[in-house]
Amino acid sequence: MTDKEFLEMLIKALVDNPQDVAIDRKVDEMGVLLTLSVAPSDMGKIIGRSGNTAKAIRTLLRVVGMKHNARVNLKINEPEGGLSTIHAADLDDAMADLKGL
Repeated sequence: MTDKEFLEMLIKALVDNPQDVAIDRKVDEMGVLLTLSVAPSDMGKIIGRSGNTAKAIRTLLRVVGMKHNARVNLKINEPEGGLSTIHAADLDDAMADLKGL
């Protein structure tokens, strides 16, 4: 079983929308990079409380990588509308609100 197949099997068992699981695999001088995309409603299941599920998945991927003499890293794509899409204007408004308190 390859690292990509392992990750796909694991993630599809965790999520409610397995049809939305997409994994991209790239190999470079740093090793293998697996990029995971899931439905926005499934992000919490993948990340887990305090990121513990994501850490466990990464640990398992390292073990699979060691079996194949490869360094395997996991990147989890954040869905549209996630926290990283906060606009500067929204942040400025929030700061102004806090200063007004």
